[in-house]
Amino acid sequence: MAIKKFAVAAYKDEEVLFSAVKKVRKSGYKLHDVFTPFAVHGLDKAVGHKDTDLHIAGFIYGICGTSTAVSFISWVYTVDWLQNYGGKPHFALPAWVPISFELTVLFAAVGMVLTFCYLNQIMPGVKKHVFHQRQSDDMFVVVLELNAHSNEQEVLKFLKATGADETNVQVAESGWWYGRFDKKEPYELANA
Repeated sequence: MAIKKFAVAAYKDEEVLFSAVKKVRKSGYKLHDVFTPFAVHGLDKAVGHKDTDLHIAGFIYGICGTSTAVSFISWVYTVDWLQNYGGKPHFALPAWVPISFELTVLFAAVGMVLTFCYLNQIMPGVKKHVFHQRQSDDMFVVVLELNAHSNEQEVLKFLKATGADETNVQVAESGWWYGRFDKKEPYELANA
């Protein structure tokens, strides 16, 4: 991952956050992320995120579960363990519906949880930079990515003008990585 500079602004009010995000998007600054202590309805649209495709992944996982169940059961009852159960046909699809349904639900549920964890970078062992100590407590944090041509003081002044209670510039990894929380990274020591 690349180490980059970020401008961080912390807000105490949800409504001020909304107007700040709109101003940041209109001004052309690169919005890295917004951290909130609770779900803020409509913020995803204000930030510019598109709707999730997790339901499509769930459908695909469900189809895989159904296919696995029907394929395995048909192989067992027609090839591997061929038996005659009171005159029933060997390919008795209605009798397989409960097992197929259960495997469909299992594949869809487990697949969607793993996909959700991967997309939101919340897997075990994943380390992400914490931009503000109270970002999951009672502060709304907006993080802008600065490039080499950005004037840090101008960006901080702009963020203050949007109603930010606290602003600062930090150096951090731009994404997530596997790491340990018991020792600080070199760039974290520089920020302290």
